[in-house]
Amino acid sequence: MILEVSHKTLYRYGAPVIQSQHLVHKSPRVVPRQHIRHHSLIVEPAPAVRYDGCDAFGNPIVILDIEVAHREFVLHARSEIETHAPPPPRLTASTPWDRLDGVDTASTWAMDLDTIQYRCASRLTTPSIDIADYADASFLPGRPVLDGAMDLVTRIYRDFKFDPTATDVSTPIGQVFRQRRGVCQDFSHLALAGLRAMRIPARYVSGYLLTRPPPGQPKLQGTDASHAWISVWSPEQGWIDFDPTNGLIVADEHVTVAHGRDYDDVSPISGVLIGGGEHSVSVSVDVRQV
Repeated sequence: MILEVSHKTLYRYGAPVIQSQHLVHKSPRVVPRQHIRHHSLIVEPAPAVRYDGCDAFGNPIVILDIEVAHREFVLHARSEIETHAPPPPRLTASTPWDRLDGVDTASTWAMDLDTIQYRCASRLTTPSIDIADYADASFLPGRPVLDGAMDLVTRIYRDFKFDPTATDVSTPIGQVFRQRRGVCQDFSHLALAGLRAMRIPARYVSGYLLTRPPPGQPKLQGTDASHAWISVWSPEQGWIDFDPTNGLIVADEHVTVAHGRDYDDVSPISGVLIGGGEHSVSVSVDVRQV
């Protein structure tokens, strides 16, 4: 499947911004199930300095230094990605979740330091006792880790309602758990908190999802959005992606941009600025199949 992604962000400031610096995660990441055919990032006003590189998690990043006064700031990323559905994971053939610590450290399947860091709770994924108990129901003793992860993802999909008005980026997962409502970022953080409470390596994944309009209706431009899901590690099969918002295993309709411990590590745009005052932001995302 070939997908075209357009992700445009526009900031408008109430007063001139004298100087700003930004860290951008909008470039698709190279992963086994996708090939980046084309990617570009338009920046207005043009930066005095632009650095393209990778962060500590191996994600492609762009660092910008803008030194001209401006009242508007535009970032427009456009990508063409060829995706492939990975082989179906063998959920019941994975190591039991409660035996992950027993994997021989000399084995090629042993956890490395990069994997171990995803067992630890982060600022946005610290579990409460209630969340740990909720996750515990999916991980009876001896249950294969991927089979348990699929059960947890399915339960979140069943028990929680997608509601974009219920939360914002600052809503803690404890509140999400109590109100049983939220968006993809919330459900991913909730799943990560539960998995990490069980000491299972799991990471946050940001990207896009191909959406389809209701039958007989046209696809509206600019109405798509960034998406988030999780990736769970097993010794035999490596990292397997699960989508808690839709209760499924990720296939070829998802485009991966970055992964980290939580949203803080992979937010599309972050930075600091001098001036600006009050500001507004508008985001337009389109994902379409070519």
